[in-house]
Amino acid sequence: MATPNTPLSGGGGPFPQGRGRAGRALRGIARPYRSSHGVGRFMLVTGTVLVVLMVLTAVFAPLLAPFGFAQVSGDDGQRFATHLEPGGDHLFGTTTQGFDVFSRVVWGARTAVTVVLLALMFSLFIGVLLGLLAGFVGRWVDRVLVMIMDALFALPALLLAIVVAFLLSEYVGGGASTAALAITAVYVPQYFRVVRAATVSAKEQTYVEAARAMGAKPVTIMVRYLLTNVIQSVPVIATLNAADAILTLAGLGFLGYGIQPTEAAEWGYDLQRAVADTGAGIWWTGLFPGLAIVLLVMGLTLMGEGLNETMNPAIRVRRLLPVSMPELTSRTSAPDAAGAGTGRERGAAGERPEQETSKDGDAS
Repeated sequence: MATPNTPLSGGGGPFPQGRGRAGRALRGIARPYRSSHGVGRFMLVTGTVLVVLMVLTAVFAPLLAPFGFAQVSGDDGQRFATHLEPGGDHLFGTTTQGFDVFSRVVWGARTAVTVVLLALMFSLFIGVLLGLLAGFVGRWVDRVLVMIMDALFALPALLLAIVVAFLLSEYVGGGASTAALAITAVYVPQYFRVVRAATVSAKEQTYVEAARAMGAKPVTIMVRYLLTNVIQSVPVIATLNAADAILTLAGLGFLGYGIQPTEAAEWGYDLQRAVADTGAGIWWTGLFPGLAIVLLVMGLTLMGEGLNETMNPAIRVRRLLPVSMPELTSRTSAPDAAGAGTGRERGAAGERPEQETSKDGDAS
């Protein structure tokens, strides 16, 4: 009988196995960084650093922001002055409404990261599921889904997001969920088309036919055998779509169809409010939100391009290691030649007595 301290498996119990799974996950995440080199590694590392900085800013926004995103007065109850230049208690200055620009930028990072993560989760779930279903089932299901996705894909991304946000604002409101669903409608067709094309090609493979012959159900074949093989390029597309989703969110906020200013800070809305300040020489209200958008979009774009160069076999360039061959010099060849000559002389000298002996033996 196994005691409580006795491991139930040869791998040292469940805890070493858990550590092994965590280690494999970490190695899988670090694999693109180890295998990349040159310009691809520079883009991947630079983009990752920028994205991590923005994510950390979003996570620790309550600690980094000195004020709330809609706070217009200090703890003493005194209202902030408007159009204060950067410096002092207001690192990035204040806006026309009296908001602290630095706090708005920090809280805006949390809004952007939250909306993009929600949009990517919804888009991946819906797009991958429908693409897998259409590619595997085929027939009229495939035709209907392809027709719907092509109609959505034909519309401009920002226009489609505006229409969806306008329709949802009456029922859901103007919060982060509405913006996420509006962006989801833009990117679902892209994941659908990629996964469907890969499924149509993979479902004719030998391992799928073997699974059918063994009596596997269609759901089991799609989830267990096809899903992991048709989503190889999805992470790269998701990273690039995240950069575009930041611009779409900023466009919605700039046009007034995004997140309402009373619910969360949003960079696009701040840029829209800063347009009137530009003519009066107030540059800081639009510079810092725009710079935050540029940095996050550039980080996601560099990260996506670096992953694409590393993981895409069509454009991946493997590193060639230099091959060094030992040089054959005269010093090394001379002793060999001398040794070879000595051996031949000794062989010839050793053969002569044997021949003489054999002659003597024949003679005797």
